[in-house]
Amino acid sequence: MTDAPRRVGMRDVFAEPGYRRLWSARTASQGGDVFATVALSLLVFDLTGSPLGVSAVVFAEIVPVLLLAPVAGTVVDRLPRVPVMIVADLWRAVLAVSLVFLADQPAAIYVIAFGLSGGAVVFNPAASSAIPALVREDELVAANSGIWTAAVLSQIALAPVAGALYAAVGAGPAFGINAASFVLSAALLAGLGLPASVVSTRRQGFFADALAGARLLVGDRLLRALGAGQLLAALSAGATSALLVVLVRDHLQLAPSGYGLLLGAIGVGAVLGPIALTRLVADPRRPAFVFGPFVVRGLVDLVLATFTALPVALAALAIYGLGTSTGTVTFNSLLQAHTPEEARGRIFASFDLFWQLGRLVSLLVGGVLAAALGISAVYYLGGALLLLAAGIGYRGSRAAPRGGSSASARE
Repeated sequence: MTDAPRRVGMRDVFAEPGYRRLWSARTASQGGDVFATVALSLLVFDLTGSPLGVSAVVFAEIVPVLLLAPVAGTVVDRLPRVPVMIVADLWRAVLAVSLVFLADQPAAIYVIAFGLSGGAVVFNPAASSAIPALVREDELVAANSGIWTAAVLSQIALAPVAGALYAAVGAGPAFGINAASFVLSAALLAGLGLPASVVSTRRQGFFADALAGARLLVGDRLLRALGAGQLLAALSAGATSALLVVLVRDHLQLAPSGYGLLLGAIGVGAVLGPIALTRLVADPRRPAFVFGPFVVRGLVDLVLATFTALPVALAALAIYGLGTSTGTVTFNSLLQAHTPEEARGRIFASFDLFWQLGRLVSLLVGGVLAAALGISAVYYLGGALLLLAAGIGYRGSRAAPRGGSSASARE
């Protein structure tokens, strides 16, 4: 007779001091990012008077991922991860402070946005790689749920405050808050001790290590499937997320207030998803919980493209938010559980690259497709891409060994 699997909730992972410290650091910097993101968009639009100006900020944030992700992942695996995160935080704090004094110069804003994104390219894979060293494998879902939930709640609670702050006193205080959040994050991380089992990759040369990470990604069947799923999901979500406002106006025939309602529905689902997930699953290797959310999101896109009733759209987008949050948590948990410890930085950086590349292509193609065939065509294609991602991912996960990656980045 086998013992029933232990049910793990967020209370269990918050009992771990190291996880609490990492969670606090990430939550602090994510809260600061909300202020900066809102202020940056409003400021650039005020300075340039053009939607293209705002789009250029997004482009400046995507390009560093495309250029730096392979290098950043190798750095994360070669150096101790806590100092890497601290340096990335302090780098971003300096840039955020500089925005306070250069907020009237659009060219400087784009350069700083590039630099801030470059810091995140290093910080994010290091933080994701550290989580498995702080909790057990059956606690990964709860640990990632805690971080995701905090990020979503910060977005919901702080975005309106950031907008009101900008309207009252301008962008400077928002950028100051962002800088302070990075300093607080660095201070919290300074007290984080990772277990001695966390080792850096064997040093064969920087580019040799980078190539070893690429070989691991290509040679491992599950990682290949997850990578394909990530890219296809990005090709879908980049356009459908950005063009939701077009769907609201042209397809659903709603006033601007309807756009706010639909965003709220997504937020409600995104908050509830991880809470429900921790009650259902602790094993990060269960394919249905990793790739099922792709199916859910794909079906929602098809529903949005087909129906025009507001209640249907609200319900569908609440389900979409739930699918996005649960899918992100289980996807990251599986990636952490399956990837060899010494290669996690390179693998997570690669997946960031897939996401941003797919998002960029999706934004470009989605705009052309919407202009030529209408917004419904964008959502039909988005739904089909997500269903394809689910099929590829599920097939790859079923064929992969359960004990972890069959390859090593040390070879």
